[in-house]
Amino acid sequence: MTTEQLKTELVPDETETVSSTQSLSKYNLPNDELEAERLDLQHHLFLLTFDDSLGLAPPNKAKSEVKRVLDLGTGTGIWAMDFGDEHPEAHVVGVDLSPIQPTFVPPNVEFFIDDTDEEWNHSAPFDYIHSRMMTSSIRNWPDYLKKIYDNLNPGGYVELQEADLFLSSDDTTLHPTQSLPQCLKLMVYGWDRERVLLFLVDVRRELNDTGIHAYWPVYSIYARKPKV
Repeated sequence: MTTEQLKTELVPDETETVSSTQSLSKYNLPNDELEAERLDLQHHLFLLTFDDSLGLAPPNKAKSEVKRVLDLGTGTGIWAMDFGDEHPEAHVVGVDLSPIQPTFVPPNVEFFIDDTDEEWNHSAPFDYIHSRMMTSSIRNWPDYLKKIYDNLNPGGYVELQEADLFLSSDDTTLHPTQSLPQCLKLMVYGWDRERVLLFLVDVRRELNDTGIHAYWPVYSIYARKPKV
C-alpha cells in the first residue's frame, strides 16, 4: 500500500497521535508532528557525524550509478529524498509503518507502508539497502538480515547505521549511578508517572551540564553481497 492510499484512512486518536492499521500500533514512540521533527533532527545529526554524507557505503559516492535503493524504516522520508536528489539515476523506495512522508517528492522516489517484520514483496532486488536506527524496531534480527540479503542484487550493498543508546564517557564526568545512564531503564523499574517526572528533572539538568563529557557511539556497518 502506498503512502497516499493509506493517508485517506487515517484517524487521529485521543492522544493526538496517528493510527490507521494494526501495524502502526507497533511503533514505540508517539506518531505525531513532534516525532517527525525529531526524526528530521536525527537525520541532520547523522549528516554531521558522517561529514555531510548520507552513508559510508560505496553507493553514496558521486557517480556510483546505483539503480535501485531501499530505505528501511524511512520515517519522514528525508534520507530517501536526499539520496534521490543526489542520485537522480537511482530509483529510491522508502518503507515504513507510518504514512508521514510528504506528498511532493523527487520523481525518482516513492514510499510504501509496510512492516519489515512481515514478508517482503518487492518487485525487484536492490543495489543498495539502507537501514538506520532500527535497533528497537526489529523483532527477529537474523530474519531481518536474511530478508536484506535475499533482496540484494549480487554485488549489492547493505548499510546499517545504529547508535548505542547507552551513553559513554572517556573521563570521570559521567557515572553509572547518574540519571542520564539510568534513564533507559525506567520501564523495568515500574515507576508511576509522578516518580518518572521527578526523575526527569535530574535528567534535564545533566543534559544541560557542560561539565559532563558524554556521547552516544554511532556505528555504520556495511557489507557487499558476493557477485555470482
